[in-house]
Formats: sequence, structure tokens, C-alpha cells
Amino acid sequence: MRPGWGFFLGVFLVVLSAVFYYLYYLALPDTGMIYRLIIGDLAFIPIDVLFVSLILHRIITEREKSRMFKKLNMVIGVFFSEVGTKLLRIISETDHQTDTIRPYLLAEDKWQDKETAGVLEKYDFIIEATPAQIEAVKTFLVEKRNFMLRLLENPNLLEHDAFTEVIWAVFHLIEELAARENISTLNESDLKHLVVDTQRVYSLLTKAWLGYMLHLRKDYPYLYSLAARMNPFDPEASPVIVE
Repeated sequence: MRPGWGFFLGVFLVVLSAVFYYLYYLALPDTGMIYRLIIGDLAFIPIDVLFVSLILHRIITEREKSRMFKKLNMVIGVFFSEVGTKLLRIISETDHQTDTIRPYLLAEDKWQDKETAGVLEKYDFIIEATPAQIEAVKTFLVEKRNFMLRLLENPNLLEHDAFTEVIWAVFHLIEELAARENISTLNESDLKHLVVDTQRVYSLLTKAWLGYMLHLRKDYPYLYSLAARMNPFDPEASPVIVE
């Protein structure tokens, strides 16, 4: 096996060090001083390695986190484009108290306020869905089942606990809805169970959407422009730019 570049680099550095010590000896022919310098340098090598290792490890870790964060936000963006935004619009139409939170979700200058976070945390996200409205959710989500399955295969999701919870909640709702052939014939208890599952998705998805919008506004303004115009909580949302 041929030695790699690391071997040749090591040999080069050792030779270079020997050359410098030789030049030092030519300038100041004191072997005792040179021996003391060598021993002193060797004594500091473990400390040098420790500091360099810590710094390099931190730099590499931060770089990897940054790359992972970008990949994860790409996955989140695809999810909202394909599923999240429209699903939020469908579900929010069954929330008759949505006027309580709509002002906070429409006003972009309030998205980072602690008041908005507090309002969302205290909001119950209660929906009053009819069988026909649950059927509409089912029709939409069942069509996206294969997409959600592919999304679950993405290892980057493991790095974002909150969004992983959103995906699992949506996927669970898909499974529950797909297992029932006819929503209109369900009894009251079973329908209530589906409503609770839908409310869980509604709550988690709303908070995830807000975080995603803040990310787009900060890092990708050109993507944010369209996403803001398609705000699922805006009844008059339209991709068309109005002058």
C-alpha cells in the first residue's frame, strides 16, 4: 500500500524542523540550549494538541450543524410547500375561534414577540369539524401518504425533535383517516377521536409554520415573499402581487 499525502507531509515537517534547528545551531552553536529547546517544545506538544483538537473539533462541529440545519430547513420547506400550508388552511377553516390568533399570525412584525408565543401556547386549538370537513382532510392527506412516507426516511429529521413530532402527528392522522372507509357513517365517539387527532396536528403545525416563516424571512427573503402571500390564516391569501 502506497503511503498517502499525510505521510509525506509528516516527513516534510520533520525535515523542516531539523533544518530550522540546524540553522539555529549555525547562528548560536550551543547544543545545551538546543536540547533544552527541544525538550521544552516536546513538553508543550500535548497541550498544543489539546488546544488545536478542541478548536478544530468545535469548528468542524459548528460547520456540520450549519450544514445539517440547512438540509433540515430544505426538508421543512418541501413539507410546507407540499402539505403543511394547505393542510393548515383546511383545518383552520374548522376553527371558529381563529380570530383570536389570526391578528398575531398575519402581522409579520409580531411574529417574534413574546406576546405571540404566549398567545399560541395558551390557545386551545379547538376545532368543530363536521364529517364532511374531516372527509376533506382525509382526501387531501391520503393523496400525500407516499410523500409523507418518503419524508420519514430522511435522517435529517432526527436532528429536529419539534418538527419530527409534527411529521409523526400528521402521519398518525393519515393512518387513522385511511383506516376508515366512510367518515360520514362514523359514530360520535369515533368522530370525536379523529377531531382530537386533527387538533393535535393543528396545534403543532401552526407553531412549526411560524418558526419556518421566521427562518425564511431571515435567510431566504425571495422564498419568504411567496410564503407570506400564501399565509394559510389569511382568508384573502393569493400568490398574485398587488400593487
